[in-house]
Order: sequence, then C-alpha cells, then structure tokens
Amino acid sequence: MLVTTLAENFSKALTIASRFVGGKVQLPVLANILLKTDKNKLVISATNLETSISISIGAKIEEEGEITVPGKTICDLVNSLPSGQLTLKEEKEKVLIKTPSFESTILAANASDYPSIPDKGSGKVYSFPSEVVENVIKKILFSVSSDETRPVLTGVLLILRDKEAVFVSTDGFRLSQKSIKTEKMDQDEEVKLIIPKNTFSELVRISEGSEKINFSFNKNENQIIFTVGDCILSSRIIQGDFPDFEKIIPKNPVINIDIDKEELIRSVKLASVFAREAANVIKVNVLKNSVDISAESTKSGNQKSVIDAKVEGDSELLVAYNYRFIEEFLGVVGGESVKIGLTDANIPGIFLDPKDLDYLLFYLDFCIK
Repeated sequence: MLVTTLAENFSKALTIASRFVGGKVQLPVLANILLKTDKNKLVISATNLETSISISIGAKIEEEGEITVPGKTICDLVNSLPSGQLTLKEEKEKVLIKTPSFESTILAANASDYPSIPDKGSGKVYSFPSEVVENVIKKILFSVSSDETRPVLTGVLLILRDKEAVFVSTDGFRLSQKSIKTEKMDQDEEVKLIIPKNTFSELVRISEGSEKINFSFNKNENQIIFTVGDCILSSRIIQGDFPDFEKIIPKNPVINIDIDKEELIRSVKLASVFAREAANVIKVNVLKNSVDISAESTKSGNQKSVIDAKVEGDSELLVAYNYRFIEEFLGVVGGESVKIGLTDANIPGIFLDPKDLDYLLFYLDFCIK
C-alpha cells in the first residue's frame, strides 16, 4: 500500500474511528484501526463488534492494499502532525508515515485477522434530515436505562410507520416519546427496531454539518447501517420486546397545568439543595391557581417555592418526583412554559413542551408517606 493524503483529513477520520476501537482482551486486533484503499479513497475503519465505523477520505493511491495499525498509536502520532501532505507506505507488517519534515514507523498487523466491516446497507433506504434526528435524540437519550440486566431498555425503540417515525426510550421510571413526520415510506407493516444508545450518540456526532442521514436495516442479520456523507456507521439491533408503552400512557389527565419554565427551573433547583439528602425527592402540590415545589431533609432543613400557574381541573393534588428527572426534561424544553397533565398520585404524570407537541415525557410518581 502506498497512499498520499492530507494529514488534517486523516487526523479527523482517525479521531472518529478511535471512538469505536474495541477493548476486548480476547481479541487484541480490535485495538487496531483498519486502513484500506478503495479506488481514489483511503478508508479508515474500526469496530468493537457491536458498532463499526468506516470513513472515506480523498487520497492519491499509488499501490492498493490494506493493513491494521494500533489505534491509539496512530491517532496520537497523526494528531500531532502539521497540516499538509502525508504519505503512508506499507513495508512488511510496518507502516511508514512520512511528511516533508517528519518520518515515523508503526508496527502493523495483517488485515485478514480483522473482523468484517459492513461497507453498505441492503434493502430499502430510509432518510431523515440530520437536524431533525439531532433534535429527537437530545430529547430521548436521557431516558434510556443503563441497567444491562434489561437489554431492551438500554436502547431507543424506533418505530417506522407509513408517514411517521416514533422514537421511544424508558428506564422504568420515566418514558420519553418523540414523533416526526416523514415522507411516505411505503411500509407494508409497522417496523420496530431497538437501537443501542451509544449508536445514536455517535450518529449525532458524525452527522454534524450534514444535511441528511440515510439508513437501511436487515433484521435477519440483526444489523442497521447509517450513511452520513463519507461515513458509514453500522450497529447491532438489540433483540427482545420493548414494553407496550402506548397502553400505559395516560390519555385524559384530570388536571392540566400551564407553568412558566424559568420559574419551575428555579424552584426545582432550590428544592434540590435539600432533596439531594432525601433520595432526590421533591413534592409538587397543585392548588387552584398555583403550584408549590418543596423538599425536606431531616439533616439540613427544607425549602418551599410557590409558582403562579394556570390550573384547569377541580381537583387539588400532591405528587412527588425525582428532581433530576425534572431537570433533564426542562433542559430540552424549547418554549417559555411547560404543560403538565396529572390524574392522581398513582398514575404517571405527563410533561409536555408547548413548542413541540409531538414530544412527551411521563414520570412515575413516588409514593408519598
């Protein structure tokens, strides 16, 4: 292999690939990054067996070839080089990296020992605007569970319908749902895919500055492949049945609240000072024209804030929530107010962003003693 490319482009691609380098001791080759020529492109790939990435950059190819090199070593080296032309040359399981002012040799390994990296998807290709996906993921990922004993909750459920895509996540205490309108997908039937949280996190990072994200999937091969510009991101699909969330979302709340977002943020923050010493629990007391936010600690004291609010419904109600959950929701609300729908202390409360009515989040209440 003999390749000439720009050091700055190579460095950027290596930085992306390095996030996918595996750490499995039983497969030392996963600590490597695969370098492969493809016509007038140099393809940089990495995998941890669950997710894989391939980035193509422009290059002058004088000799075709492929080789793997230690990911950390080549990243640290190339990231320290100045911008300009860089030459890669394979020489007997070594790679010579040369610029007009620097020359280094890195030990390499045969590419035949490296796992296969998908280079394209098969089947129907779907497309979403990158900006839309970024907005969706920001509002969904914080509700994903980290409990590995329940694998289906460690991912995001993606539902594809004829003219709609629905993203859902839950950790068992709260659930986020965001719907987006799409072009007609010609779906014969509804499709449900559970995609790992880290896959979506990386998708947002590599799609920055791009206009759209294309993807295809093969459920038989348990794989979904995203294409963003010159990047191909492939991921396993989590197997299992996601909870039937639509049956447990409250349909007609008895109490509907419209409350100022900034006032709610301030009140929750004040209450959190004491809630941190009381299992993070804050109490929400709904009255006729106001909402009280309070917390109490037997060690340090208590706090109560009163917020004027528009309250519709005859009932008054006392509920309790984890303040961290409320803070995370408020952090992604785009409008100046928040809508809250409540029924009673035994039914989850619904939290809505008035500027994005296709987004809802509901929380299970804490039992108040």
